[in-house]
Amino acid sequence: MNKIGIYPGTFDPLTNGHLNIIQRSLKVVDQLIIGVADNLNKKPLLSIKEREDIILNDISSLKLDKKKIEIHSVKGLLIDFAKHHNANCIIKGLRAVSDFEYELQMTGMNFQLNPDIETVFLMSSDNHSFISSNLVKEVHKLGGDVSKFVSKNTISILNKKNSSS
Repeated sequence: MNKIGIYPGTFDPLTNGHLNIIQRSLKVVDQLIIGVADNLNKKPLLSIKEREDIILNDISSLKLDKKKIEIHSVKGLLIDFAKHHNANCIIKGLRAVSDFEYELQMTGMNFQLNPDIETVFLMSSDNHSFISSNLVKEVHKLGGDVSKFVSKNTISILNKKNSSS
């Protein structure tokens, strides 16, 4: 049986922490679907297309097996998206206890909606545990150096976005 995992997120923007979870997820699943969420509550800076393009560019630069990775936008319930793609599991990256509290609630709800789809938690690596997309956007907008946290491609896109706002 092919193990298909969904790694969902807004990825606004994709960080090195996200890339680390993607790389490590490929050790657990045979096929990884990166689900780019259209979460309007988070007021994204980047369009879904821009986020998908960044992900595609960054995974290509890591020389990951592109045949094992798909990128799709997610609208509606994640559990429905997972079922539609025949996923066995949802992969979530955890940075801190605060992430766990929220994700525990989501896992419980998803289990109630579909007990056949498991949630797998991967702890972020120590050097990525403090990185968040929101912090990256804020530091970049205020002129700080975010090159340790995101790709050069992402910085270029953030530069364009911040210069036009």
